[in-house]
Amino acid sequence: MPISKEQFEARSRSLRMILLDVDGVLTDGTIDVSGQGDEQKSFFVRDGAAIVWAQKAGLEVGLLSGRASEATTRRANELHLTTVIQGQLDKRLAYLDLVKARAFKDDHVAYMGDDLLDLPVLLRVGLSAAPGDACEEVRQRVHYTSRAAGGRGAVREFIELILRGRGRWDGLVRAHLT
Repeated sequence: MPISKEQFEARSRSLRMILLDVDGVLTDGTIDVSGQGDEQKSFFVRDGAAIVWAQKAGLEVGLLSGRASEATTRRANELHLTTVIQGQLDKRLAYLDLVKARAFKDDHVAYMGDDLLDLPVLLRVGLSAAPGDACEEVRQRVHYTSRAAGGRGAVREFIELILRGRGRWDGLVRAHLT
């Protein structure tokens, strides 16, 4: 259920946290496993830059993943993310625990997910989004669907729109010009 630009901007101003799925959102969903069992994922650098900008703009950014992965832990550490929830197949319960611990309302949280496991959270949060290659059932139910695919700039696009809605984007651009 897409929303208007005005509604998106209004919801952006209420946010305190951006929560992201990992596989299929921060990555393209591919997991390479070596013969020794080592796991490798690829993360898009522009998505990481946008996460840093969101943090500098005063938003907390966290990860909520159904799978536990050392690659995810390492990337979260690089981005200085303090909220990293992994191995939670019931994302709804993990989300409810998180908002209770932070004393957040659903309107305070934005979430980007790509698959059925994400629907219980996507349907609760104040602002929901999906990468352009998310499953149809998710794309039909979120407030915004990115033009970019998971792991290829969807997170960057979502965060840029949030920062624009909060009136922070132009200042960020100006800071990079000087």
